[in-house]
Amino acid sequence: MNPKLVPYALLIPGTLVIVGLLMYPTVQMVIMSFQKVTLRVIRGAAEPEYVGFGNFEAIFNNPVFWSSLRNTVAFAAITVTLTLVLGTAVGILLNRLSKRMSSFVIIGIMSAWAVPPVAQGTIWRWLFDAERGVINWALNLLPDWLSSLLFGRADWTGQPWLNDAWSIYLALILTVLWSSFPFVAVSVLAGLRGIPAELYEAARVDGSTPWRTFRKITFPLLKPVFAVLTILSIIWDFKVFSQLYVLMNGPTNREAFNLSLFSFAEAFKAPPKMGTGAAIAVVLTVILLIVTAFYTRQMVKSEEVQ
Repeated sequence: MNPKLVPYALLIPGTLVIVGLLMYPTVQMVIMSFQKVTLRVIRGAAEPEYVGFGNFEAIFNNPVFWSSLRNTVAFAAITVTLTLVLGTAVGILLNRLSKRMSSFVIIGIMSAWAVPPVAQGTIWRWLFDAERGVINWALNLLPDWLSSLLFGRADWTGQPWLNDAWSIYLALILTVLWSSFPFVAVSVLAGLRGIPAELYEAARVDGSTPWRTFRKITFPLLKPVFAVLTILSIIWDFKVFSQLYVLMNGPTNREAFNLSLFSFAEAFKAPPKMGTGAAIAVVLTVILLIVTAFYTRQMVKSEEVQ
């Protein structure tokens, strides 16, 4: 074999796995989005009916789609921002700790990141439980005057956090933030340890403030790291499903749907409309591709200017 072809030959197994696990299901999803797929079709008792853009027209005319899109975008914008800010702050803190203490903290926070999504939802559903939840218990420990001043109420007994859309998303933001910031923190820490210490020494000699040092040294040098973390966070937070499903105890509150949960509900709740569910998934995929492509292009332009 030609030595120049060896690298390409080594890529073949990985390429086949990617095609099998990602490309084939994606193609099937797109095909299904143009069809009417019922349980009889899944059982093999009937053939799928081609409906063209009928499934897309149905979801675009459905007000639940637009509320789900709003919830998805708002949740992702807030959570991505909080995750990057908190993760960066913790990463900088870890870089200033001793090696032993840094390792201890990393093990602790990465334990949260390692928790499966369903378990994350279960933990925080218990924390926000109306009758036995820790959140209500902790709020009831506050002095009545302080609780009334801060929140406008003194008694939190039986507060149903997981009934309203806004409080469901409050719990969801905390759930995803708790499990996501450790990855950002460790990634930022790895980037910080690659920055020469002489740069920070020179900044201290010049009397630079911590914020100015971060803005002039840390952020520019870690911009590629932040670019990757931002793109990954956008993708992960746009596709959040398991945590929201568990917090809501299933697709029960349509006002709190995001696009992933709306797609699931359309595809599997009676009567199942799998073609419509696939159409929603296609829209979500297209949105993610556009956002990722735009952000990547902006980062490339920024690097070219520099």
